[in-house]
Amino acid sequence: MGIFKKDSPLVKKYDVEKASLGSGNFAVVKKCKKKETGDYFAVKIIDKAKVEDMGDIEREVEIMGKIDHPNVIQLVEVFDEAKKMNLIMELVSGGELFDKIVSLGSFSEKKAAGVMNTLCQALSYLHDKGIVHRDLKPENILLKDKSEDADIKVADFGLARMVKANDMMKTACGTPGYVAPEVLQNKGYSSGAVDIWSAGVILYILLCGFPPFYEEELPALFDQILKGRYDFPSPWWDQISDDAKDLVRKMLTVDPKKRYTAVDVLKHKWIANNSDSPLDLAQLKKYNASRKLKKAAQKLMKLQKAGLMLPSK
Repeated sequence: MGIFKKDSPLVKKYDVEKASLGSGNFAVVKKCKKKETGDYFAVKIIDKAKVEDMGDIEREVEIMGKIDHPNVIQLVEVFDEAKKMNLIMELVSGGELFDKIVSLGSFSEKKAAGVMNTLCQALSYLHDKGIVHRDLKPENILLKDKSEDADIKVADFGLARMVKANDMMKTACGTPGYVAPEVLQNKGYSSGAVDIWSAGVILYILLCGFPPFYEEELPALFDQILKGRYDFPSPWWDQISDDAKDLVRKMLTVDPKKRYTAVDVLKHKWIANNSDSPLDLAQLKKYNASRKLKKAAQKLMKLQKAGLMLPSK
């Protein structure tokens, strides 16, 4: 039975496969099958001994328990054991959105608008419930399966928070290139506007294949974000419609009070009336490859720091 005891409530209800679908600092994800129905799910197995603050995990579980939307990964049930917390979740097998786009070999403004429409429907739902994701990035936008018209699934609510009236979030978190200016200002922020900024960065990349903020050194990158300093360089933006550029500007507005909301994005004319002319995927292929390479390098450095891998001589 491997890592589970025979009397584990999880094992009584599900058959857990040995192979791992993915792993992190304190958790591993495996595929499992519900014995009663034969349906497949994913189980996120959290090692409590490796978690710095279980309050963070409990908060994530609480937030996911409030969510029921076709474009957000669903938490099905929780098995809380002495040494492990096991989260049964909807199984998604389509991989990351950007990987899929690159593999298709063709993409258009119309398809980009479809992606943004779906993403902002999910964000509108979350924000209505007072839930702020706080870490939107390509890795957290997955696809339900490998079919061409697979549903988008927003994933990873590890940094998400519930916001009530007059609440302020003060934690500087997220991924550097996608983080909103107000998060960097250390003055506190109180709305889902941070998610719209991140979605704006994703839209920019979908349209041209590279990010709007790209400095290698973090201080320079943060200065660029704080000032909202980006443009639409030629020749990559020459064929992109003015309406698409207008929506990017509305989403990447430095002042969160003036920034578009998810509902505003859904009402923008580009979402409904957009060009079906093809977008150049060459830059997106390069960006996606470099993103994967950086992720792999960071994982290697973590392993070396932890003493799990010796540097090659």
